[in-house]
Amino acid sequence: MLKDIMVKQLKRNNDERGTFTEIFRTDWKELFDTDKPVQANFSMTYPGTVRAWHRHKRGQTDYFTVLQGALKICAYDEKTRELTEIISADNDVQIVRIPGHYWHGFKAIGTKTALLVYFTTRHYDYENPDEERKLFNDPHVIPKTVNGNKKDPRTGKPWDWNLAPHK
Repeated sequence: MLKDIMVKQLKRNNDERGTFTEIFRTDWKELFDTDKPVQANFSMTYPGTVRAWHRHKRGQTDYFTVLQGALKICAYDEKTRELTEIISADNDVQIVRIPGHYWHGFKAIGTKTALLVYFTTRHYDYENPDEERKLFNDPHVIPKTVNGNKKDPRTGKPWDWNLAPHK
């Protein structure tokens, strides 16, 4: 996994009424020791839709939690050409920390609309957004490794959000 990307499994409490899950606590020091999220956002993404690539050059960190459906979340370091891919879904609730200096994005996978709540460590600046963007199919995103694997069949060529890891 790329440096400072973290995945924290969240505990879902089930009973006859339904479920309860804590998705954010400031005392989770392993995640929030130096970061202080200041904004929460909600995103709905239709199945098969890719929202990528973007990065934050002013130090923003994003924290993603999938509430419904499933996402393939990717982060790419253009200096080392390493790519981290995380599958995050509603049946295994987790919070995923993505330092903003990595190019990152996600694809809604499966058949359900994906619902995502995410926290950011910077307020969105409407006048001067901290977002640099690339197309989802940018031909310069060519990973040398995927999750540390140099032999992954998706390495050495432009990243294809639709290519499954087993093909």
